[in-house]
Amino acid sequence: MTNRLRITFICAALSLQCLWAQQAPKPKLVVGIVIDQFRYDYLTRFRKDYHGGLDQFLRQGADFVNAHYQHAPTVTAVGHSIFMSGAMPSVSGIVSNEWYDRDAKQEVTSVCDWDMQVVGAAQPQQGKRCTDEDPASPRRLLVSTIGDELRNASEASKVIGISLKARAAILPSGHRAQGAFWFDLRSGHFVSSTFYAKELPGWASAFNDEKLPEKYLAQPWPGFPAWSFTAASGQAAYGKLPASPWGNELVEKFAESAVTGEKLGQRGVTDLLTVSFSSNDYIGHAVGPDAPEVRDMALRVDALIGQLFKLIDKEVGLQNCVFVLTADHGVSPAPPVNQERKMPGVYITGNPAKVVSHALEARFGAADWIENSSGAGIYLNHKTLAEFRAKDGQPVDLQDVYDTAREAILSAPDLHAARVYSSAELANGIAGDFVARAYVYGFYPKESPDLTIVYDPYDIFGSGKGTTHSSPYGYDTHVPVLFMGLGIKAGRYVQEVMPNDIAPTLATMLDVETPSGSSGRVLAEILK
Repeated sequence: MTNRLRITFICAALSLQCLWAQQAPKPKLVVGIVIDQFRYDYLTRFRKDYHGGLDQFLRQGADFVNAHYQHAPTVTAVGHSIFMSGAMPSVSGIVSNEWYDRDAKQEVTSVCDWDMQVVGAAQPQQGKRCTDEDPASPRRLLVSTIGDELRNASEASKVIGISLKARAAILPSGHRAQGAFWFDLRSGHFVSSTFYAKELPGWASAFNDEKLPEKYLAQPWPGFPAWSFTAASGQAAYGKLPASPWGNELVEKFAESAVTGEKLGQRGVTDLLTVSFSSNDYIGHAVGPDAPEVRDMALRVDALIGQLFKLIDKEVGLQNCVFVLTADHGVSPAPPVNQERKMPGVYITGNPAKVVSHALEARFGAADWIENSSGAGIYLNHKTLAEFRAKDGQPVDLQDVYDTAREAILSAPDLHAARVYSSAELANGIAGDFVARAYVYGFYPKESPDLTIVYDPYDIFGSGKGTTHSSPYGYDTHVPVLFMGLGIKAGRYVQEVMPNDIAPTLATMLDVETPSGSSGRVLAEILK
């Protein structure tokens, strides 16, 4: 091809691209849906029984069948932060659901913020550690979201986030949302915080005044009579409601109230609504992905999404909207189920902090070596490391500390550890396979532990019941990514993608700035 022809071709392509951008209609409403703990195979295993919103997504939308998260840990806060920012934890600062704050000398959650106050319920008493009932804000999220960029482009746009969990309402909607709303277990109200407003909007207060949660407490779960949702002694009045089918019903009804109350998609600008269905996660932890309760919850959320579609169709018109659905993570099979299948998987009951402490004392001498720990990470005592003198009077060598701790963890038979990464390794970008990359992507120096433990596939650190998630393995990383609506080319797409691709794709469709920490690509193959 001659240079003149090449220049002519490029100019023609750019002209077509500009023409497409000028002619592409903007949606009136973007709806981002997250189903908490919803593996991709739930779409295929239960496909014939879907007749609601998931069925509509699969028939009319773009279905990416090989979408995987590429970070670890795969937990709720991280997945929800990625959804509308596209940012890895190493950039966003959201490294887990909770972590140890060295400056505050306490464990904090991803969204707790005691500079704020709860709006819509009584203010809780500040404790020694942050909890899910505390005041909350997005201040720990270091990057922008689609909602932030949408409002930067037009102050008239509205952004609303809704979930049972504070982190699932706040992190997708971002810093500039008009409101993020979550469920307060003490009052049975949907609440917010003074980060957004001093009082709830009228439509939210009116919803709370209906006292819908009360009727659910004694309502049986059809087909599962063993489940009870009445609070136990000493438990918050509505403490069991999230782990019930009715938690998701409350979220859907509240989302309908937000659409009508805020007139979302009905004011001549593009608005954003993010909705996260949390009850699937609570129930999935208790029974595992192969239990009949999980199937029942999947069918129920399918129906609820369909119900939300009907309301939006009535108020806005589905043809004027863009919908995107994903999950924040998957989940591991319960070890007893895997053992029946002759597959690997055990409950890990060892204590990694005790193993490391004993090893360091044997190698260097008695000292306060560990400042904080969890099943997956150990925060060493930096004061001890700086001041301690070994038996020969010399300062301890940090690499020697790492090596001693790693050897002890890997050789402990009751820990089933596959790898141990030090903060120095992760900060320098350790080379390796997908597991190594996942922990590099998940590492943020100010918040992550000094030692990160990776367990063998299917092994679960826990008490010996139920299941969990957080690993870099496929059962935790493989999730749905579904698009549907205005400008979306329907079909089944087999190429590998990641949920980080959602945010830059929406930014392109909305003609707004790509969120500041985005690491994904534009899914151009689905754009008409």
